[in-house]
Amino acid sequence: MQRLKIILFSSLVLLGASCKKFLEEHPTSFLQPTSDFGTVKAARAMANAAYAQMQGLLAGQPSSYGGNTWNLMEFMTGKSNSDLGQTGFVNYQTLSYNSTSFYFDTWWQRMYLGIGDANLAIQTIPTINAAGLTDSAKTNMVAEARTLRALYYFFLVRMYGAVPMVTKVPTNLDLKLKRTDAKVIYDSIIIPDLQFAASSSLPWQDNTGLVSKGAVNAILADVYLTYAGQPINGGANYYSLSAAASKAVIDNGGYSLFPNYTDMNQPANKNKGEFILQVQYSAAANSSNPLTALTIPNYSKVSVYSDEYGSVFPTDQFFNSYPAGDKRVAERQFYYSSYPKIDNSGAVVFPHHYIYKWFDSVAVRSTAKSDLNYTVYRLADVYLMYAEASNRAEGGPNADAIKYVNAIRARANLAPIGVLSQTDFEHEVWLERYWELAFENKMWFDMLRTRKVHNDVTGNWDDFVGHKTVWGATFTTNQLLFPVPKQETDVNPNLLPNNPGF
Repeated sequence: MQRLKIILFSSLVLLGASCKKFLEEHPTSFLQPTSDFGTVKAARAMANAAYAQMQGLLAGQPSSYGGNTWNLMEFMTGKSNSDLGQTGFVNYQTLSYNSTSFYFDTWWQRMYLGIGDANLAIQTIPTINAAGLTDSAKTNMVAEARTLRALYYFFLVRMYGAVPMVTKVPTNLDLKLKRTDAKVIYDSIIIPDLQFAASSSLPWQDNTGLVSKGAVNAILADVYLTYAGQPINGGANYYSLSAAASKAVIDNGGYSLFPNYTDMNQPANKNKGEFILQVQYSAAANSSNPLTALTIPNYSKVSVYSDEYGSVFPTDQFFNSYPAGDKRVAERQFYYSSYPKIDNSGAVVFPHHYIYKWFDSVAVRSTAKSDLNYTVYRLADVYLMYAEASNRAEGGPNADAIKYVNAIRARANLAPIGVLSQTDFEHEVWLERYWELAFENKMWFDMLRTRKVHNDVTGNWDDFVGHKTVWGATFTTNQLLFPVPKQETDVNPNLLPNNPGF
């Protein structure tokens, strides 16, 4: 728990009156020990601090050229390839990673830093008495912080299982905490935090990047769906709760599917339309989304970036698993296979299909600074969560579930589905999640909670344990949890024993 030692002092570079403010180039509200905490501005800054580590979802990996925390969940699926050996891809391709491998330590550190910032906000904001700061405003700011704390813990328990439970700002540096069972963390922190936020007076939609009720309920839908499945096995009631939370987003949130996939590549659409919760980036504030450069084919010379990484791209087998005529695999929709050279001397034809979801044309051709946000939840994801959860809860698909799946298929230029059995409908939803949410860090977690993996060669649904990837590696029970990083267990033996296989 080495990084927990700096929770009290972490990320208090705070931000002004909104998420946009914390990305400004010249922030004016740094909190220092001598700062006046008795102001509305201080309360808002404290709440905004909890957002800072959301950029940890795309954190650069030290000592890894082209490495990024986002890579981990894509490498693990067996449905990704990489142009860069420096990313550590081979360790995940062969499933030979260990507790010192790239990414595990950075994910752990960033999530706990976020938890520390959230705990400080949750603990401090209720004590601030300032003119113009109402109890309702304080409750909503605490709701934002508790939502983000729940989100950070949600990532941790899915990755590592039992982890230390920290809910208060430390008063000393003796932080050799033991691990707490994942179910206890769901029951004690994740679900109560989200339920608290769901009962607040936050707006259903927020176009500035702040947490909204739509975001709270989208996370709740995901949490309940995960809790219902493996490894918690919470039961049918949690499928019903997941369906109810996702339906609330659909009915009350004011969100709508973008007409075109390329609408997601437009900075002007940040925090609008289909987007429910995003990690905020601002090229103007020198806060650039790293995924554009990471996913440009390696040394392709199609951009002004000095580094074009080709860090992650789909295997041919996964790309070919999309149905015939699917618009998502048409050129420059979700993927692309060629692009003009930056010197306009002709087009480069790539050896594989590469990811177009974060292709920021202004950044690629002009600025080398992507202004796109990174999406954590969008409406298509919520449609599919509702479809899966309601199908399980009701013993088969209802009319709304079929309608939402068909809305996603219609945008992909695919024919609508009709009435299917419960199992066939579930498999259809899982496939749509694979295809629609590909490379959005969703697939690995879907594999873990369903314990199923689509075999892109045979077309079958394999059991997770025993599934053989196209790289010839076989998933075992050791893949169900990531190892606790060695640098953490070295300074805190109470984190041992490590997860099985490590």
